[in-house]
Amino acid sequence: MKNRSRSTLFLMEQLIVITIFAICASTCVKIFIGSYLMAEETRDLKRALIVAKNGAESFKAYGGLDFTVLSGREYSLDGSSEAVVYYDGEWRVCGGAEAAFVLRGAVRNAGGGASPLLCDLSVTRITGEEIVGFAVAARQGAP
Repeated sequence: MKNRSRSTLFLMEQLIVITIFAICASTCVKIFIGSYLMAEETRDLKRALIVAKNGAESFKAYGGLDFTVLSGREYSLDGSSEAVVYYDGEWRVCGGAEAAFVLRGAVRNAGGGASPLLCDLSVTRITGEEIVGFAVAARQGAP
């Protein structure tokens, strides 16, 4: 009888230890998943800033909206004041069907005459969630 009591206590102790271990393991897994998601979000933000900066520099250098330099593709704006470049999940230029991210530039004139052109640049996920966005000014007719 005394031996049976000891084995029951041993089994209870083992169950408590396993329960504590399971709680600690699930907490660690939750922390690791959270850090992975945060690292992915930071990577996307960093790449979005680089892409947007390149778009801004292109806009300033050409005095207008021409993302051909960024994408390696010809764009016909057809008098439109907007240009779009699509990027896949690895931030490589791609077509719209495979896109995960979108660089969009929309030109507007600050006023009449010799006033600078303004471009609203934004990098968004394909779902529409904006990652980064800002406005850039350029002189009209820059070389």
